[in-house]
Amino acid sequence: MSSEQLFEFDKSFSCPIIGTDEAGRGPAAGGVFAAAVEFEKVTEGLIKDLAILNDSKKLTPKKRESIFDIIKNNTLNKIVCVEVDEIEKINILNSSLKAMKLACSALNPDSNSLILVDGNKLIKDFKPKQQYIIKGDSKSASIAAASILAKVSRDRYMTMLHEEFPMYNWAKNAGYLTKEHLDAIDKYGLCKYHRPSFLRKHFAKIS
Repeated sequence: MSSEQLFEFDKSFSCPIIGTDEAGRGPAAGGVFAAAVEFEKVTEGLIKDLAILNDSKKLTPKKRESIFDIIKNNTLNKIVCVEVDEIEKINILNSSLKAMKLACSALNPDSNSLILVDGNKLIKDFKPKQQYIIKGDSKSASIAAASILAKVSRDRYMTMLHEEFPMYNWAKNAGYLTKEHLDAIDKYGLCKYHRPSFLRKHFAKIS
């Protein structure tokens, strides 16, 4: 979809839209991030500036970075991280939904607002009107923008953690269980940023 089509999708709801998405459900290290985005005013210039807007997974890191500040400076937005200790307590799905809930709540949605949630689950115990959108990050401008804010923020965070624990090469693998990451875990063990519950099968396999 073009950026015009993404914005038209949001416009079709005829009410204020807040889009939300997460980044970091799959990795075995680091927190999970979520962002919420509301475009208050959409101009032709903004649509042009966001011509490459799309699902963050379909954009290169360089392209995501190139529009991060444009999104930040032209929307109401909030980015939230739920850290590893919470993920281990309440599981990754609940942590992702919690991060989205916190991000959306920070934008103070009113009774006219509609929250568009990427995926196939609604946010639990959340009063504002919601609608989940499967593959929403490739359909809705606000969800696509949220996906970019979440993804770029998480990548920057994993690069920062890499400086503390360079042996796992998180600047490259972002905490996903690549062969290189698994080999490093086998050599050095786990650190405080790993999610032990994500590694049970791996350790069962080698025990």
